[in-house]
Amino acid sequence: MRTLKRLAIAPIRPLINAWQVSVQARVVFSTLLLGALVLSLTAWLLLTQISTGLVDSKRDTSLAQAEAVFSEVQEDLDAAGDTRAPPAESTITGIINSLASRSGSPPAYVVVLSGPLGIEADAEGVRRTSMQVSVDSVPRDLRIQTREQSGTLWTYTTIDYLDADDQASPGDGGIRDGAGIAVGTRLQTPGGEDEYALYLLYPFVQQEQALNLVARAVVVSGVLLMALVAGIAWLVTRQVVTPVRLARRIAERFASDRLDERIQVKGRDDIARLGMSFNQMATSLQRQIRQLEDLSRMQHRFVSDVSHELRTPLTTVRMAADVLHDARADFDPATARSAELLQAELDRFESLLIDLLEISRFDAGAARLELSEVDLVELAHQVVDAQRLLSERAGVSVRVLSRSLCATAQADPRRVERIVRNLVSNAIAHAQSRRVEVIVAADDQAAAVAVRDHGRGLGPGEATQVFARFWRADPARARAGGGTGLGLAIALEDAQLHGGWLQAWGEAGRGSQFRLTLPRRAGDDLRHSPIPLVPSDLSVGRAYSTTAPPPAPPVTGSPAGSPTGTPGGVRS
Repeated sequence: MRTLKRLAIAPIRPLINAWQVSVQARVVFSTLLLGALVLSLTAWLLLTQISTGLVDSKRDTSLAQAEAVFSEVQEDLDAAGDTRAPPAESTITGIINSLASRSGSPPAYVVVLSGPLGIEADAEGVRRTSMQVSVDSVPRDLRIQTREQSGTLWTYTTIDYLDADDQASPGDGGIRDGAGIAVGTRLQTPGGEDEYALYLLYPFVQQEQALNLVARAVVVSGVLLMALVAGIAWLVTRQVVTPVRLARRIAERFASDRLDERIQVKGRDDIARLGMSFNQMATSLQRQIRQLEDLSRMQHRFVSDVSHELRTPLTTVRMAADVLHDARADFDPATARSAELLQAELDRFESLLIDLLEISRFDAGAARLELSEVDLVELAHQVVDAQRLLSERAGVSVRVLSRSLCATAQADPRRVERIVRNLVSNAIAHAQSRRVEVIVAADDQAAAVAVRDHGRGLGPGEATQVFARFWRADPARARAGGGTGLGLAIALEDAQLHGGWLQAWGEAGRGSQFRLTLPRRAGDDLRHSPIPLVPSDLSVGRAYSTTAPPPAPPVTGSPAGSPTGTPGGVRS
């Protein structure tokens, strides 16, 4: 069915495309459609009125002429009756010949004489005609009424010539079957001994010619008028659409960082005012964009410069702090405790400095991948083992759940390990003494690691901000715990550098889940993830995506609870 549908649509596909992408084409097509509808209705009404007028005029003329002919024939019969003898065959034949000769050429009417009426009127040899026509040319109802009633009777009919040329056209002298009007009356012989039925058949030849001429004129004029209307519509819409298209092209160039593009304004009409407004808007946006770019460059330069400048004094302070920390056993308790606090705060400061340097490398576009084959299952176990002391202090049980025997991907092991370590340490910090699961799964296209905790979770407002730099769900608690607020931002940059996804789900009181999805082959496009973003142990939940992956079809073969397509969300 789809193949047949495509084949059926293929011939009109260019028109459909033009309708969808061109305002000018839609206006012209709509104008032509409405114009054709109005013109067709007008032509139909015009032809109907002309046809009715021609037929009515022909009917009135035919009836008047027929009544005069009938009266004259009756007078001829009465004159022939002065001999006190019935009409002879020669008299009947003379009447028909006389009427036929007076009908003109081509004949204006056909004469049909039946009788005497006492004999079967349709019997062979009884009916006489001026031309060879079928019996059905005189309707049976008219023949019956003529036998039963006197006076002039008429009806519409179809004249069927027995020797007609079907290829003849009206007006070329040929005989052609067609519509007409049949007028009949009853004639009496002198003394009332015999009665005859006389019929005159008037064809609508001239009326058909006139109607065909009018129809051709209407069609030709209609085609010319539609062409004229299409041309006018095209010219009018072009005056409006051309500036709009120009504005669209300028806007596209403006969006591609060609901020100096402007519309050439001519005149003082509405289109010109639109161009002026667009140029003013573009100038304002250009100024604001450049201000933001300058501020961003200054911020990045400041972070980079400060980070590098702090390394030298930090190294010096670190050396002094190490000496004090190693000699703390010789100090009094207060001084020894100060040495320990100094060492701990230097560790935090050094961690923050390392994160700032990493962020500055991402901002400068200097981050590069060192790809190798990474086993995500083994990497997850290594991260969990490294975090064992932290999890035991927090009273949290961390376990690795592998859904695939082989979960390898081409990636930078250092960066992937940093992402997973960050996710696991955050889960331990927010697990509230509950368990944490590290889930690993893979399919033919993608490999994924998800870290699930059952702690406080993420509210809707928090989940959209979780990957922002320096953001903390609870600043006071976070500072007590030592977080810098850059871990997830760096993790997101690492994931995007691999062409992967880093996504988060959270619900207050029901925990949270962070999912890292990587293509198994570097450079491949991701279409789905082998792990559902919403945990399978929940029936409902809200998903928040930190990237904008392309639309994908429903995931087939994914674990139960996997959302169809790509989860939507907010890009950090």
